Amino acid sequence: MEAALLGLCNWSTLGVCAALKLPQISAVLAARSARGLSLPSLLLELAGFLVFLRYQCYYGYPPLTYLEYPILIAQDVILLLCIFHFNGNVKQATPYIAVLVSSWFVLALQKWIIDLAMNLCTFISVASKFAQLQCLWKTRDSGTVSALTWSLSSYTCATRIITTLMTTNDFTILLRFVIMLALNIWVTVTVLRYRKTAIKAE
Repeated sequence: MEAALLGLCNWSTLGVCAALKLPQISAVLAARSARGLSLPSLLLELAGFLVFLRYQCYYGYPPLTYLEYPILIAQDVILLLCIFHFNGNVKQATPYIAVLVSSWFVLALQKWIIDLAMNLCTFISVASKFAQLQCLWKTRDSGTVSALTWSLSSYTCATRIITTLMTTNDFTILLRFVIMLALNIWVTVTVLRYRKTAIKAE
């Protein structure tokens, strides 16, 4: 029973993450605008994903507990390029991507580096969510922000709480997923709230 639940959570998370950012990317492409999206939020999210993936690889955790992260990073990079493209200069993304790539190697140089980075990872991810919330609060317009993407993120956090409890039981990882679940739900509700406000205004 436990093995079946674990398998369901792992594979459903991978399936959801394979399409997680696609609603957001398609919304940006359809509108030909990145209005409502926070660049700092996306960059912080990318950093958090990268640290989290490197930590799991470094300590040899089961691949099925983190395989979605390469997919999420690839989708975030595409979204980053879309933002820079519609803001006028896609070449501006180059330094950010270079820093992310070099960070992958730096993080594993010493054990204390990866441990410190992982301890900061939750704060980075929290900052990412609050950057998006701040953008929404400031503009009072959800623009092209996809509520579906954020609600799917909530689902994957919930499933990862279950898989973490059933496999590694790593408290740092568990705490991160609990906080991310709460914040993802908050962003989803905020997006829907401002979408309704925009519809009423029309």
